[in-house]
Amino acid sequence: MSEMTLQSHAHAVVWIDHLVAKVFGIGLTGVSATAVHAHLASQHLHHKTNTIGDGRVQADATFLARVGEAVSGCSDLLVIGPGVEKVELMQYLTAERPDLNLHVEPSDHPTDAEIVALGRKRFHLGDGR
Repeated sequence: MSEMTLQSHAHAVVWIDHLVAKVFGIGLTGVSATAVHAHLASQHLHHKTNTIGDGRVQADATFLARVGEAVSGCSDLLVIGPGVEKVELMQYLTAERPDLNLHVEPSDHPTDAEIVALGRKRFHLGDGR
């Protein structure tokens, strides 16, 4: 999966954590996939203790905006993921795209095929075979 603009589909699924957002555009004619990577100073959420600050690595301030850009062509979006990033993305998109039909569900670490299957089920698009 590369970081690029998603092919325009009305429906999309985003699996998101603090490092990456996997974006799958889902339509009757197929699926397009892309990834948006966070630009962090470290791959870990916490840095060395006993240092100045709260011990957390600063988040990428542009991450949510770039994910929003990747789904700019869709009208229905399902956001899934294991942490708080899905809620942060939902809040960002609610403010930036009030027209978006937005769904949020918790999810662990599914495979890409499981993510697409979850999207097809949510948007009633069949199994894609």
